[in-house]
Amino acid sequence: MQIAKLIASLGAVSLAAMASCGSSFAVDSTNFTFAMVSASSGVEGCLAKAAGRVTITHTVKLVENMHVEISGLPANTDFDLFVIQVPTSPFGLSWYMGDMLTDATGVAVGDFIGRFSFGTFLVAPGVAQAPVTQTGDASSNPVTAPIQLYHLGVWFDSTAAAAKAGCSDKQTPFNSTHNAGIQALNTSNFATLKGPLINVSQ
Repeated sequence: MQIAKLIASLGAVSLAAMASCGSSFAVDSTNFTFAMVSASSGVEGCLAKAAGRVTITHTVKLVENMHVEISGLPANTDFDLFVIQVPTSPFGLSWYMGDMLTDATGVAVGDFIGRFSFGTFLVAPGVAQAPVTQTGDASSNPVTAPIQLYHLGVWFDSTAAAAKAGCSDKQTPFNSTHNAGIQALNTSNFATLKGPLINVSQ
């Protein structure tokens, strides 16, 4: 009986310690939700129903969870999500986040953890060598001061998939092998220099 009481007591202490530890990392879990829209250049005619919804949540200090839902797209088709400088061509600097594969109803959902906020940026203080692993890779980087990236874009993973959907078969570099199709969704519903991520505090 005494042993059972001791175990119960230790368990209560452990749970209290875990709760205390967890609270030291917790921040306001206020969600910021915004829409993505069908890309305006050559896509609206073939993806008129394409739409997206993004919710960014602070779960722990200095980290955001970005929950992305896209719909109105071709079924069972691979798309690529990027964080980008400006929402439409020429796009500027772009950061490859990952793939989103639609289901049989043309819907895809993805969760990405990182910095998706006022503090999202790229910087290159100097020129350095870069690995050339794919056709079209640069062997070094250009120098640039910090550039904020506040927009999102979604591309067809292949030109064949875009053509099958009745869209242009123009090739773009927006996948890991640099032979993606055209942009399908973006955040051009926000001002060019005030993309949605600017609204998320660090």
